[in-house]
Amino acid sequence: MSTTERPRILVVGGGYVGLYAARRILKKMRYGEATVTVVDPRSYMTYQPFLPEAAAGNISPRHVVVPLRRVLPKAEVLTGRVTTIDQDRKVATIAPLVGEAYELPFDYLVIAMGAISRTFPIPGLAEQGIGMKGVEEAIGLRNHVLEQLDKADSTTDEEVRRKALTFVFVGGGFAGAETIGEVEDLARDAAKYYNNVTREDMRFILVDAADKILPEVGPKLGEYGKKHLESRGVEVYLSTSMDSCVDGRVVLKNGLEVDSSTIVWTAGVKPNPALSRFGLPLGPRGHVDTAATLQVQGTDYIWAAGDNAQVPDIIGRKNGNPNAWCPPNAQHALRQAKVLGDNVISGMRGFPQKEYSHANKGAVAGLGLHKGVAMIVMGKMKIKLKGRLAWYAHRGYHGMAMPTFNRKIRVFADWTLGMFLKREVVSLGAMETPREEFYEAAKPTPAPAAKAEESESAKAKAS
Repeated sequence: MSTTERPRILVVGGGYVGLYAARRILKKMRYGEATVTVVDPRSYMTYQPFLPEAAAGNISPRHVVVPLRRVLPKAEVLTGRVTTIDQDRKVATIAPLVGEAYELPFDYLVIAMGAISRTFPIPGLAEQGIGMKGVEEAIGLRNHVLEQLDKADSTTDEEVRRKALTFVFVGGGFAGAETIGEVEDLARDAAKYYNNVTREDMRFILVDAADKILPEVGPKLGEYGKKHLESRGVEVYLSTSMDSCVDGRVVLKNGLEVDSSTIVWTAGVKPNPALSRFGLPLGPRGHVDTAATLQVQGTDYIWAAGDNAQVPDIIGRKNGNPNAWCPPNAQHALRQAKVLGDNVISGMRGFPQKEYSHANKGAVAGLGLHKGVAMIVMGKMKIKLKGRLAWYAHRGYHGMAMPTFNRKIRVFADWTLGMFLKREVVSLGAMETPREEFYEAAKPTPAPAAKAEESESAKAKAS
């Protein structure tokens, strides 16, 4: 932790906005002008649009994360959480991974905490559900799916087999549609190596409370995406929801009941609930309320952007929608971070703030290898792509948007190798409990005397 007397710019969150805003500030800042401190529970940033491909094995999990200390060598990176913010004293309380919490003074504050999975009080969801917000969950999902194939191939119990081969995905937005498309591809490829499992034995179910999937790409491409998934054997149930999933017994609102060992929850996100403890003005859904300059309403030293912010959409409002807000996606997060970084520097130097304005450039979604949908906006013209062309657009856009040249090269190398080599279908589920085997080998065995006493005690009880 720095002991310098320079003003401190505290960035709360090391995700997309936090990383890019900190980089922008460091780039624009004069030498010694301020100290930039980034606080996040993880020491890396996750590029979430690549999580479905990481779950399918198309990209190495290490390549979808960016180490903060490597990318921000001139910043202080603290691994921990900001638990409270005292705006009057301009002090944040930091809870590190280990040790006692401590106070950290700041002069300027950037709120970039992102979002967490939006869940509902559904019985069994906490125990059975698998999220898709972090690289750990993507790796866990991949290992879990392959383990289910291992179970189904090895068991003679038809009920266990049916449960293992039923995969339920809740949420039909980008995360849900892309994940089920990639995982179905993975399972289809993996089934070729099993004697007793075929793709026909598996059951994939996609559930969404809305009346369409992939709303981000428009109704026509969303309908195409639905029909495409159905052509691959995916059951799509719209305008319905999950009532419960206790012990893997999935009960849907439409009356369908199935047993499943794999329940993936991708039904939207919500702002980090920690925001409610910071004393900031919040919108109706819990987002930090900001002006178009990304300054938090009523302040001149706090900025917010990305998934945890309610940012006015200037262009949408000019087009007649007075309640237009910027959607929480990577396209806006990247551009907001740059404007935010510039505004922090301007605020520190006493210059005017710049308003954030960005016209929607469209949306791209991958639905598995060589499959996808894309809507590209060029001025007043909208170009709609399907299939392989859309998949190329998806990979091209996100490949270039991936932070740092180092990670871009690694991702494109993974894709290039995938053109010539078969997909890896190895389950490494033991990684979740790596010490278990060693513990079994090293744990102390009962002494002979103790064993004898146990034996005598057992005989006495029997008599």
